[in-house]
Amino acid sequence: MISDQRTVMLNLAQRARAGRPWYGVVGLSLALVALVVVTGCERGKAASIMPARPPAQVTVAAAESRDVPVYLDEIGKTVAVENVSIIPQVGGKVIAAHVQDGADVKKGDLLFEIDPRPFEATLASAKATVAQNKAEAEQAHSEFSRMESLGNTAAMSKMEIDQKRSAWAVAEAKVLASEAAVQSAQLNLEYTKIYAPIDGRAGALLVDPGNVVKDNDKPLLVIQRLDPIYAEFSVPENDLGTVRKFIASRGGNLVNSPEKGLKVMVDVPGNSQRVLAALGAPSTQPTTTRSTAGPREGPLTFLDNSVQNGSGTIRLRATLPNADRYFWPGQFVNVRVVLETRKDAVLIPAQAEQVGQVGPFVYVVNEDSTAEIRQITPGQPQGEMMVVEKGLTPGEKVIVTGQMMVMPGGKVQVANNGSATASGR
Repeated sequence: MISDQRTVMLNLAQRARAGRPWYGVVGLSLALVALVVVTGCERGKAASIMPARPPAQVTVAAAESRDVPVYLDEIGKTVAVENVSIIPQVGGKVIAAHVQDGADVKKGDLLFEIDPRPFEATLASAKATVAQNKAEAEQAHSEFSRMESLGNTAAMSKMEIDQKRSAWAVAEAKVLASEAAVQSAQLNLEYTKIYAPIDGRAGALLVDPGNVVKDNDKPLLVIQRLDPIYAEFSVPENDLGTVRKFIASRGGNLVNSPEKGLKVMVDVPGNSQRVLAALGAPSTQPTTTRSTAGPREGPLTFLDNSVQNGSGTIRLRATLPNADRYFWPGQFVNVRVVLETRKDAVLIPAQAEQVGQVGPFVYVVNEDSTAEIRQITPGQPQGEMMVVEKGLTPGEKVIVTGQMMVMPGGKVQVANNGSATASGR
């Protein structure tokens, strides 16, 4: 019907253009007006028969209340608690190395031997000197005693007695000096055998047997203690006041009572479970004592006494257990300083947050299954969750997925029946 009317209107317009000029203009105008009216009626009729938009398919999660930590996140580096360079205290030829590259050593293990023969000869010579000096001291004492028994007579003057007393004292002093030389020679002989001063892990041998080394010169080996281990990191100067405030609130003593101070969570970047699985337990530790993957916790034990000039940061340190060698010296780590625990914080999945012209917001599903835009003030992330400072109360359901199809005030259909909670992953 409508198409027939359009045909008639077009015919009228053509006839009008074929006639007189003013008739043509009037006819063409009337034809266009009629065509617009007919087309508008057609669109109105089509709109009246279009189906209503179906509800958007979404999944939701209920906001929940939970105690969460307030923290600072930084990048740090692991550092060995003890780092000892094994430097020879006497010079000579290295005749033996009793440690392998990268071996675990115990305090007191023999590491190197230096040729002891020159030092044995020196010790023997020093002992002979002691014997000689003792004999001379005994003779001087005997002479002094004999002259002292005669007294001050014409045959023996007081000056001669004093000379004998002085000679005896000099002989006794020589004995003491020679005995000190024996001790020094004995000590040098002991230094020809070099023992591990700490428990730890050896690095690569820096000098092979057969080389001649000098005393107090270059190191033969470096040993690092791996358990416990330090995690050193820096915080900006602007956060120094916050850190000090929370340290003071817990007692303010990092040295004598670190267990009462701030807790630090440290982990390796990436997949910590895979890292741990590749490690295995050291030979001295049963497999059953291996720790689980994930952040390791330790106390904050050091706060530097000044802010670094160039970077405007201050250095801190945490001490961590590391019996399973999960951490390695020089490794970059993720550090989280836990300042306090916030009670009854509101959490939702981080995926629910949207950002628009009004700022951060979420879609809240009302009781009548309509979606409402709710502005929020986001807080710190908590894993896959996030804290909401303002805008939500526990129990309210927020849309987690399907936000692209949601219209404010429009109907939604919850695919998970509202069974998910904020803790659901």
